[in-house]
Amino acid sequence: MKNYLPVNLSHGLRILGATMVIVLAGCSHPHETRWQGYFEGEFVYVASPLAGQLQVLAVQKGARVEAGALLFTLEHSAELAAQRQATDQLRAVQARLGDLKKGSRPSEIAALEARVDQARASAELAKLDFVRLDALHQTKVVSDSDFDRARLAYEQAARVRDESAAQLDTARLGGRTDAIAAAEADVQAAVAAKARADWNVDQKTQVAPRSALVYDTLYRSGEFVAAGNPVVALLPPENLKVRFFVGESDFAKLKAGDSVRVNVTGRPPLSGRISYLSPQPEYTPPVLYNRENRAKLVFMVEAVFDAATARDLHPGQPVDVTPVDAP
Repeated sequence: MKNYLPVNLSHGLRILGATMVIVLAGCSHPHETRWQGYFEGEFVYVASPLAGQLQVLAVQKGARVEAGALLFTLEHSAELAAQRQATDQLRAVQARLGDLKKGSRPSEIAALEARVDQARASAELAKLDFVRLDALHQTKVVSDSDFDRARLAYEQAARVRDESAAQLDTARLGGRTDAIAAAEADVQAAVAAKARADWNVDQKTQVAPRSALVYDTLYRSGEFVAAGNPVVALLPPENLKVRFFVGESDFAKLKAGDSVRVNVTGRPPLSGRISYLSPQPEYTPPVLYNRENRAKLVFMVEAVFDAATARDLHPGQPVDVTPVDAP
C-alpha cells in the first residue's frame, strides 16, 4: 500500500525546497562590499569686504572661469575720489620734503653770494684804513679818536662779512634735521593713506582666485550688497569629493590614501582616494554600545578625485562606493 501526501503539503515542500536552493546558491557567492554616498562640493564664496551697489556681474551661473577672470564690480566712485585725494596729498608732502632737502632757490643763493662778496670788500677796505691809521697813530700824527673810529669800523665790517658767509652756508644746507624728519614722517603717512585708498578701490572688483565652475550667483546687477556678503559661489574641480558612510566593521579596515571605486549612474566607475575618515559615528542610537547596537553605527568617509575627473561631477548626486579590491 502506497502512502500519499496531501496535494497542498506536497506543493509547499516543493516551494520550500526551491527556496532553499536559491538561498544556498546565493550564499555560494561572496558578498560585495558596497557603501552608499553622494557627491559633495566645498564652495568658494567670493565677496567684497566693502559694501556697495552691484554695478557689473561679469559671469553667469553654470559658466566656467579661469583664474583671474573678472567676477563682479561694485560701485566705487567714492573710493576713486579718495584715491585721487590721497595721490595729491602724497605729491604735496613729497614736494615739501624735496624743497627742504634742496635748501634755498638758486636766485636766493646768488643774492647771498653777492652780499658775501660785498661784505668781504667792505671788510678789506676797513682793514686797509685801520692799518694805515695804526701806523700814523704810532707817530702821533692821528688822534686817538680817529684811530678808535677806524678800528671799530674794521671790526664791524669783519663781523658783517662773517655773518653773510654763515647765512650763505645755511642757505646751502637746506632745512633743519628736525624739519626734514617731520616731512619724511608726513610722506610715510601719505604713502600709507594712498595704499589704503588703492586697496579700497581694488576690493570693489573681485576676480576668480582659481579656475572653477560658477555654481551660483547670489545677486543681480543694481542690487545693494552688504560688506562681506558673497556675490558668486565657485566650485573648483579639486573641491568636489564623494562622501559615503561605512559600517563599523568596514571602517576599521580603511585608512587615508586607500583607493576606492565610485559607481555613478550613467557613467563608467571612477577612481577616488580616501582623504578623510570621521572620528565621530553618525546616526548613533542613544543607548550604550552593546554588541547589537554597535552594528548600527556608521562613520563618514570622504574621498577625492583628480581635477580632470571631478570637472563634470555634480554635488548631491547619489553614488555607490566599493573598495578597489572588491569583486
